[in-house]
Amino acid sequence: MRFWFTEEQEKFRQEIRDFLQAEIQARTFVAKSGGLAEGNNQEFSKKMAQRGWIGMTWPKQYGGQGRTYVDKVILNEEIFKVQAPVAYHFLADRQIGPSIIHFGSEWQKEHFLPRFVKAEDDMRFCLLFSEPNAGSDLVNVATSATKDGDSYIIRGQKVWTSGGHQSEYGWLLARTCFDPKVPRHESCSQFILNLRLPGVTVRPIINMAGRHTFNEVFFDDVRVEKRFMVGQENDGFKQIMAQMDYERSGVERLLQNYPIYKRLLEYVKQMDKKKAGDGFYSWVRDSMAQLETEFQIGRLLVYHTAWTVDQGRKPSKEAALAKAYCNQYEQRLNDLATRILGPSSLLREGTPWAAFDGELAECYLWSPSYTLQGGSVEVLKNIVAQRGLNMPRK
Repeated sequence: MRFWFTEEQEKFRQEIRDFLQAEIQARTFVAKSGGLAEGNNQEFSKKMAQRGWIGMTWPKQYGGQGRTYVDKVILNEEIFKVQAPVAYHFLADRQIGPSIIHFGSEWQKEHFLPRFVKAEDDMRFCLLFSEPNAGSDLVNVATSATKDGDSYIIRGQKVWTSGGHQSEYGWLLARTCFDPKVPRHESCSQFILNLRLPGVTVRPIINMAGRHTFNEVFFDDVRVEKRFMVGQENDGFKQIMAQMDYERSGVERLLQNYPIYKRLLEYVKQMDKKKAGDGFYSWVRDSMAQLETEFQIGRLLVYHTAWTVDQGRKPSKEAALAKAYCNQYEQRLNDLATRILGPSSLLREGTPWAAFDGELAECYLWSPSYTLQGGSVEVLKNIVAQRGLNMPRK
């Protein structure tokens, strides 16, 4: 595949770089690896909104710019190379806004979309999908939504909810049909849930990196008005599957640890061949060349997925392939970095002699989650096999 950018796209990329460099120099944020789309900085999101960089692929009638998905990948590639603090608007921009455009009511479009593109107050969302017995097998959700007049009563539990402790709203999947004769994937609905409603409890989960990003969320007779249901009753699972392509196809899956890659590359460039030994030095150089090759492949997979969307085609197999590849690449990156730097890579931030100021140790501890979040590698491989290679289910 021969691939290049237009002159206009190259100018756009430079505009983004200039903006980010100015923010770094102003100490708005530090380019440092961490969790996926961290940094809850509404003021930074407002600066992006002023440039039309939130909802930029949406139709202009909803406050968007009507730009291509390739343009959006260009934006996100530069954003995530420096891990800019985009968490405030990220989910609304990536998948919730597009889902409301495709499935939402006119009221939902009028109420939420203009607020999303302006990064207004109280507009941060989290995803309320996974449960203790429904992670990769999402169709088994047990959280229930029982109709009661013009409302639904929500009961149940969600887990691994990223950013739930900082969000005002949740994007909820719940069961609304309880007839055992109806297939489970035709029994669920989607809701926009105000997390400040009575009966909602958010409890922290501290991950093995010592960070609080995940949460458990409990619903004890939470009353939600019917107007907050997204789409038709019992169509929620189909809607979720449609929006998962947007979640899986992003370049953020490749660049979550890009600052580590840059630091590792500089470290290897300065390595003393004689001191390291010929054998180890040759292995390191070959490994870095392989890593760079893999990085460029992942980058092309992401851009190809965006191009597929711009052609008006559903990128189901492309998005699954891109995410499966990029997440495993990131794990290999952290693994290689620890092997090259040795025992110092195990030392955490604030410890003398810690490799990359402890950033590498934290990223290594994050690594197991990469191939789980947004769909496990096993699930993604099944999608590629069935929808891309037309292989039988059994």
